[in-house]
Amino acid sequence: MGSSSDSRIMHGAAEILDSFSIPHEDQIISAHRTPERLNEYAKHAEKSKFKVIIAGAGGAAHLPGMIASHTTIPVIGVPIMVYNDKQMKKTDKNKYSAFGGLDSLLSISEMPTGSPVVAVGVNKASNAGIYALKILGNSYPEIKTKLKKHKFDQYTSVLKESEELKKLGLTKFVKKKFR
Repeated sequence: MGSSSDSRIMHGAAEILDSFSIPHEDQIISAHRTPERLNEYAKHAEKSKFKVIIAGAGGAAHLPGMIASHTTIPVIGVPIMVYNDKQMKKTDKNKYSAFGGLDSLLSISEMPTGSPVVAVGVNKASNAGIYALKILGNSYPEIKTKLKKHKFDQYTSVLKESEELKKLGLTKFVKKKFR
């Protein structure tokens, strides 16, 4: 991630990877403030034989593209909606960037031809974790098997909620679910 403030979003990817017992390295590397470190980290990732990199960044969001420019490892970019809460008062209500994460999404998704980065939705680090698992599943059958179980669990969860909704009715269902 590009900044410590990104950790509140990026932990979603770590939770997914942890739930599948996938080892991962979590780092703060700023494309703008630590460019030499970024280059060193790309070399480290290559040397360590990483299979995929998840890079989250807000604002101009150069981290995913810059790391991708230094390696052939697939990079999944997580656009992060910048929260301007470092210098704001607790009474301030507008804590979000003027662009609501669109700046980050466009920066990550609109990479020049020849240097692609896959982008998930704004603040969707969990989806980046799942996408990384799909990449890994192509080489590791046990991960693919766990992913299939994960998808089946999601399927049965939706069916269970649907049955509960039918049983309770919408009004009671909402009151119970969103107390």
